[in-house]
Amino acid sequence: MKVRVHVSLKNGVLDPQGRAIHHAIEGLGFAGVKDVRAGRLFELEVDDSVTDAALEDMAGKLLANLVIENYRIERVAG
Repeated sequence: MKVRVHVSLKNGVLDPQGRAIHHAIEGLGFAGVKDVRAGRLFELEVDDSVTDAALEDMAGKLLANLVIENYRIERVAG
């Protein structure tokens, strides 16, 4: 089974990478983009026996810095 873990900065945390991307978008002449927040996407291929609790543990201990980031886990049907 495939699992996606989406990691993003919490609201209120400065995002210099997102700001640089936004500046580049404007520099290329694209209009209408008000804000950009950069994040990360992890795709895991796991056994069906891996529990939601184990995935939460992985995400909270390794994939996201819970001080400044949020995460969302999505199981993808194969």
